[in-house]
Amino acid sequence: MALNPSVLKTRALTAVVFVVVMLAGLLWNPWSFLLLFSVIHFGCWIEYEKIMVLIDRDYADISPLHRYSVIIAGWCLMLYFSNGGLDIGGVSLHAIGWWGCMGFLALFVIGEIIGYSTLNFKNIGRSALGLLYISLSLALLTHLRTLFYGSRIPPFADKIPVLMIIGSIWINDTMAYIVGSLIGRTPLSAISPKKTWEGTIGGIILAIGVMGAIAWFLNKPPGWSLFTPGHWMAAAAIAAVTGTFGDLLESKLKRMAGVKDSGQIMPGHGGFLDRFDSLLIATPFAWCYLLWVAG
Repeated sequence: MALNPSVLKTRALTAVVFVVVMLAGLLWNPWSFLLLFSVIHFGCWIEYEKIMVLIDRDYADISPLHRYSVIIAGWCLMLYFSNGGLDIGGVSLHAIGWWGCMGFLALFVIGEIIGYSTLNFKNIGRSALGLLYISLSLALLTHLRTLFYGSRIPPFADKIPVLMIIGSIWINDTMAYIVGSLIGRTPLSAISPKKTWEGTIGGIILAIGVMGAIAWFLNKPPGWSLFTPGHWMAAAAIAAVTGTFGDLLESKLKRMAGVKDSGQIMPGHGGFLDRFDSLLIATPFAWCYLLWVAG
């Protein structure tokens, strides 16, 4: 795959804007994170439902109650996974998320029962898949970002778990593109012909190396990191490998739908799902590692 200077320039310029917005949302405070990823959640869902309609025309027949109640229930799942110390008017977001999720799921079920003489389990299954694919992943990311809210830990350390995952994916994606463009010869999969084994392996190795170097720096006094360099490198490997599968999964969905991009929010990068496909699959695996092994 030849390196295209024009494409690279477009991707680089839009990526700069993207990185600034992302870092502001990630690093400012938990509320900015929730605002940023609420937008991402709704954007991913809108694109997901459009893709499902293109894959299966029956999905176009779902009621507005079905369409929106499942999205809001998924967003409430994000609130449920937030730290209990975050509250609005003395009511924790955790509690708001629980009751909101239960309420909108109940509304979804009631609407299906009232609206149709027979339940379309295929459509219900596609929406349930969206809850797992989009909402649960972003809920687990919310859990990591707000996990240490109010704790007495070194400054900046509460942001580390999320930055480990997102940083690993960014480095892997960027390096895989560059390495694949320069020396890529062997196609990785027919699902995504432009990806090569050389680029994929190069991206994973560089992600592990760069994240390990960052961890070494952050573990120096005053010790901003909560994890050892070994854990950083392991998390980077998990995020890079599973993130690649996330990219391939979204490519498969787009191929089934007959579209090139899931949306057009960023020139050269496509839509929300195009931008966050790796994160959606990588997060549950990285979450399990960081909490159950490295925690």
